[in-house]
Amino acid sequence: MKFKIILSLVVAVLIVIFIVQNVAVVDIKFLFWKLSMSRSLMMLFLIIVGIIIGWFLKSASVRRQKEDQE
Repeated sequence: MKFKIILSLVVAVLIVIFIVQNVAVVDIKFLFWKLSMSRSLMMLFLIIVGIIIGWFLKSASVRRQKEDQE
């Protein structure tokens, strides 16, 4: 348990360092939209989206396992 917490903190610190070092403004194009934002903000947004998707997938997996046991 302690190992997971320490590993999570190390990864979080590395992510923050990576984001802070990439503050250049980039253009993001998706379909008809074009958006200019800092690269660090874009990466932070993508990390948050990835965490949310992982959380939903884990919840669905746990729910499916509970249904299979019943």
